[in-house]
Amino acid sequence: MQNMKLRIKFAKSGAMRFIGHLDVMRYFQKAIRRAGIDVAYSEGFSPHQIMSFAAPLGVGLESRGEYFDLEVHSYTSSEEMKERLNQVMVPGMEILSVTLLDEHTKNAMASVAAAAYSVRFRDGYEPKFDWVSQSALFYAKPSIPVTKKTKKSEVQLDLKPSIYSMEVREGEDGRPVLYLLVDASSSGNIKPALVMETFLKENGEDFSDLSLLITREDTFTNAGTEKQPRLVPLEEVGKSF
Repeated sequence: MQNMKLRIKFAKSGAMRFIGHLDVMRYFQKAIRRAGIDVAYSEGFSPHQIMSFAAPLGVGLESRGEYFDLEVHSYTSSEEMKERLNQVMVPGMEILSVTLLDEHTKNAMASVAAAAYSVRFRDGYEPKFDWVSQSALFYAKPSIPVTKKTKKSEVQLDLKPSIYSMEVREGEDGRPVLYLLVDASSSGNIKPALVMETFLKENGEDFSDLSLLITREDTFTNAGTEKQPRLVPLEEVGKSF
């Protein structure tokens, strides 16, 4: 019997935001066993659960839109699977949806095209300049040159084509929140911290990771074409069952 592939969306918050990607993978491997999911294993000397995570989340960031694909031998229903997994989750981890994928769907990692983030300034760390109005001027620039550091070297690049949108909205507490939609593909993969560092430095402000509260709001795939992209959340590629 052919395995079936599920796409699982989850949120990561609180203390769990400090757990790195490899530990998140190990955590879900154990949680899936505890939940009694009929998971499929690879063959060979050291069999492992067949799963594929989408773009890894940076340590310290919260998210409402993380994904991984899981191959199973059998399944019940989307709601029942979600409930069983949530029963074994720890505080800070929540399963948001479970959908069934077509057998020809690309895995989560290969599907990622973009990611949306909300950025807030911590109390006492707000910039001294009018960042709300300046953010619009920053995004309107025809080019945003920056030096991106890699493990081996430094690369000069233009951020502008990789920032798909940048706008300020009113948050639930009435304070302004900056929303970014950026390239998250394997060839681009722009980090929101790099955008914020460039933005702040251009306005004469020092950058510190401690000043920001960054949340990944969702992760997207391109359901259109390269010339006419149509970004949709990864969960919308699958269907409820």
